[in-house]
Amino acid sequence: MSMTKSISGVLGSKTAEQVCKMNQGESVNADRYCKTLDRLRHVVQRKRPGLLRSGVVFHYDDAKRTKEWLERQRWDIIPHPADSSDLAPSDHLGGKKFEDEDELIGEVRDWFSKLDVNFFTQGIYSLLPWWQKCIALHGEYIET
Repeated sequence: MSMTKSISGVLGSKTAEQVCKMNQGESVNADRYCKTLDRLRHVVQRKRPGLLRSGVVFHYDDAKRTKEWLERQRWDIIPHPADSSDLAPSDHLGGKKFEDEDELIGEVRDWFSKLDVNFFTQGIYSLLPWWQKCIALHGEYIET
């Protein structure tokens, strides 16, 4: 079986799945990631047309090229502290292995379906104390 990677974006309480698929051995470099963001922007435009006009807030890992792309789109940026995998938003998938992409997508969809309607709003607001702690610790690992 060929392993693939997928990049997905979360749109409020909806997900834009399979924005970009990659085969085993392919890397996500700055060019590839920005092209994926272009595709994501088109998905947002199609699924939530008013969102691009009212403003998009994007949480990402602080790569320079990504930041430049987001600034050109005039999207607000919530940077993810560099090298802070301890604050990763995908922790719910930790330690799990999937036989194929459909199984992974099913797991993610199942996880989304169980979320409270206020999950994302509460999650954004809960980032502030974590960031303050990260700043106070000068970027050191944060125990959760």
